[in-house]
Parts: sequence; C-alpha cells; structure tokens
Amino acid sequence: MVNLKINNIPVTVPEGTTILEAARLAHVEIPTLCYLKDVACVGSCRMCLVEATGARGLVAACVYPVSEGMEVKTNTEKCRKSRKMSLELLLSKHKKECLACERAGNCELQRLSTEYGCDPNHFEGEPLDHPLDESAPYVVRDRDKCINCNRCVAACKKQSVGAIGPIGRGYNVHVGSAFEMSLMESVCVGCGQCIVACPVGALKERTTVDSVWEAIADPEKKVVFFTAPSVRATLGEAFGLPVGTNVEGKMVAAIRRLGNVEVFNMDVTADLTIMEEAYELVSRIKNGETLPMFTSCCPGWVKFVEQKYPDFIPNLSTCKSPQEMFGALLKTYYCEKNGIDPKNLYVVSVIPCTAKKYECTRPEMNGEVDTALTTRELARMIKTAGIKFADLPDEEFDNPFATATGGGAIFGATGGVMEAALRVAAKLLDGNFEVVDFPEVRGTSPIKEATYSVAGVTVRVAVASGLANAAEILDGIKAGTRHYDFVEIMACPGGCVNGGGQPTLPDSVRNNVNLKGLRAKALYSADKENTLRASDESPVMAQVYGEYFGSQGSHKAHEVLHTHYTANKRI
Repeated sequence: MVNLKINNIPVTVPEGTTILEAARLAHVEIPTLCYLKDVACVGSCRMCLVEATGARGLVAACVYPVSEGMEVKTNTEKCRKSRKMSLELLLSKHKKECLACERAGNCELQRLSTEYGCDPNHFEGEPLDHPLDESAPYVVRDRDKCINCNRCVAACKKQSVGAIGPIGRGYNVHVGSAFEMSLMESVCVGCGQCIVACPVGALKERTTVDSVWEAIADPEKKVVFFTAPSVRATLGEAFGLPVGTNVEGKMVAAIRRLGNVEVFNMDVTADLTIMEEAYELVSRIKNGETLPMFTSCCPGWVKFVEQKYPDFIPNLSTCKSPQEMFGALLKTYYCEKNGIDPKNLYVVSVIPCTAKKYECTRPEMNGEVDTALTTRELARMIKTAGIKFADLPDEEFDNPFATATGGGAIFGATGGVMEAALRVAAKLLDGNFEVVDFPEVRGTSPIKEATYSVAGVTVRVAVASGLANAAEILDGIKAGTRHYDFVEIMACPGGCVNGGGQPTLPDSVRNNVNLKGLRAKALYSADKENTLRASDESPVMAQVYGEYFGSQGSHKAHEVLHTHYTANKRI
C-alpha cells in the first residue's frame, strides 16, 4: 500500500494505482477527455495534468503511478492554465455547431470549455469542410467534430474489429478507415461502441426519427412500436433517473403519447426466439448435426462471423433475432388476424443497438421491420413531444403481444439468452425438468463456461460478450482447445444493456459506475418477479403456435422465423 496526499487529503492506495484512480478515493474529480475506464488510457488529451512531488513539470494523472509520500495538487493555477489552453487548441479545429449538435448539453468538450471559461476562437485553425461519412445505415461520422482523443479507436480495437484508426501526422492527423475508405466499405460490424465512447458529436447513429414522425402523421398507416428487453433498464437515464431503474411502465406510457400507436413487448419474440432456438439445439444434438450451435440474435456478432470467420456460418442458429421475428410475426400472423394490408403497417423497433439498424436493411429480412430506433432516439422523440417522462403513470403493453416470461426479459444481459434457452431445452430433453436458474452463466465476466447433464445428455456451454472474447472462443474451437455444444455471443461487452444505442452518459458516470452490472440487475429482478419464468410457459406462445405455427420447428415456423447468412469476408 502507498500513502500520499491529494490536495492535502491523505489517501492510501495499492502500489501501481494511478493518480487519477487515487483522486477518486479523495472525492476529487480530475477532468479527462481521452481516458475511458476499461477502454482507453493513453494520456494524450493533456486534460488530466496535475502537479506532483518528484515529477518534472505537469504529469498526466491517468497514466502516472502514485509513490510513497507523494503530494499531488490538481487545481493549481498552472494546471488550470494548461487545461484551458489544451481546450482552446482542440476548439481551433472543432466544428462549433453546438446548437445543432445532438450532443449539445451532453458533450464533454462543451462542458469543460464552459467550466474553464474558454474562448472558442482564441486559436484560429484551418477551415473545416470534410464531408460526412453517411455510407452506413447505422452510424454517421463527422471528421470536423473529432478531437482525436482516439477513444473510438480504442473501443474498436478492444472489439477486435479495427475498422478505424489514426491517419496522417501532426496537425493533419485524423481518425478514419484504412485507405480513407468509408465505414460501409470497412470491416465495421455496426456495434456502435465507438459512439458511446466518443466524448463529442463526431459519431452518432444514423437517425430515422423523422421517418417515424411522418408515419405517425400518415392516416393511411397503422404504426406499431415494440421495445427490446434492455431498453426499460436504460431509458430512464436519459431523463435523470438512477442507473438501473426499470421504467417499463413509463416507457410504454411515453410511446403511447407520441401519437396513435400501439406498443408491444419485444420480450414476446425473445420468448419466440427461445422456443425455436432451443428446439434447434436439441435437434442438432440428437441428430448429430453441426455443433457447437451459436446464438444469432446479435447482428453485430453475425456480421463479425460473416466477415472474419465465415467457416463458422453453419454453426449459427438459423433463428432470426427477436427484432426480425417480431417484424415477421406482425406482417404475417398479426396482419392476417386483423385484416391489415402489410404495406400499411409501419413497424418500429426500439433497440439498444446500432447494428439492428443494419439488420433492418439486410435483404434476407424482407423489410419486415420498417425502422429501428435506438434508446437515444426514442428519448429525443419523447423530449421533442414535451412529455414529462418522470411524471408519467405506469401503463401496460398492448395486447395481443403484452405478456412475456422472465426468460424474455433477461435477453438484454450477457448470459440471458443462454439461460433462457437452457430453461426450455432442458424441458425438451426431460419433460419433468423444473430448474429455471442457471447462475453459472450470469454476470459480466467476459467469458463464462458451464457443463450441464440432462436426461443423460451432456451439454457444454459458453457465454462471451465483446467481440475480442468471441474471437478467443472461435480461435479456441478452431485449434481444438475449446469444446462446446452451445455458445452465446453478444457483440457489446456486458450484452445489450451496454449496447451502442444506449444513452450517452458523462465520463464522471461511465468511469465510476458499474453500468453493465446495474442495468443487468434490473432485468434479472424483472425475471425473478415474473410468475412465468420459462418461455414455453407464455400464453402468447401457446396462442401463436396454436393459431399459426403449429409446433416448434414446423415448416411454417421455418418459413417465417428462420433465415440464412452469407460469407462476406473482408481484409
């Protein structure tokens, strides 16, 4: 342990701790721009410079280790002047369109510039006129707003994707894709982790909010929304509620007040995905078909396989994601049952993910979901409509797609798909099986493994979140060092609760709060409180199979609920 003082406050921390980490124990917040816990720590932005005994000049608190007897000053005149100059230099090559920027009021550069009283025009840079990269259906990149903090680069590298990186030198250095290609031409999989890592407005989702407003205003259109499991655990953050608050009832009430729309529960098709996926898994095991079987509900993960590991495409479950299953269910069963022309049904998915925007455009999905909105986009619509979210009463989802099981709710957390599938698969193997809790696959650990034995059948499973961890599992399977029957992969670390479309929170929250854990806790609480735990217990499943699909794995189910994937190997 090391003893030191930060602004005259005694602190004791383990050896190897950085000044930035030690300062938090003294309740001192040192400003940062390039630092992001567990993602980026390079000391390049120079915002965290502090004075420390034993050091020559100012040092970067995010990388500088503490030492015995050290005295640190974080708020001297020298520190403040240095930070102000660094900010004004950043502003000299930053497109200052704060009034039109969607990060206005939630931008780290804007906040720090205000706090340090910066003159945005103190240094005059070259004119900024680089075109937007709008090539992808899920993200827009604005080079003229980029401050070269490289947090997006670090996030992409951490995902083992490497679609973006620094190009050029000196004043001309900028972030881009290899050979200045567009994002759509690159190896980008659309996970959106770069967006939530960005401290400014240089990266954002490609919004379709205006299209949704137009559909709501169109008297010829019937508009239906459905919301992904994790959105209820994160939407409240956009309205100042504590991280991990379950706002399901307020979320439904808010969407209903956007116009004449119906609001359905995507947990229903999470259950439907499990019904088909569990049946497919048991069939593969019993019939000696391709194993291990991989989950396919995450489009970022699917694209990762198609591009980097196409040999594993046969291992992907043929099940569509819950989003696409809902679109297919609405434009077939629901339209037929209610005498609606599918062309007049406008389907809006609310999701925690930017890759789902890409998924909507895949030709294999037949345009069954008209558009996907991120959690952030829904929050903006609610604010635009003048709805006081925190004051809303709790309301229920609309029938016939209101009731779902706890297995559907935990889909948004890493390990949730696996646990929900095991609940149903175990019953298919042993009709008397009653266990519903599989704690071995829970938690935010990057990779989790477990082995279960049911009715004489041994099932070896693995769960991974974050594409670097997915690559580790795939490489292990190829090398013959890892052996599984069923594998769940989610592209985003921690799962959908930490998706690229979730609310953008300030660094003071992201660096100090366990977002993944608190958000996931809300979903597991919803599961525990639900009287229906396994997907096959849902009355909606009984209804749709009884009235339309017949049975799990039926020809009709394959026609509507299953799909295929295509190798698209990139360099």
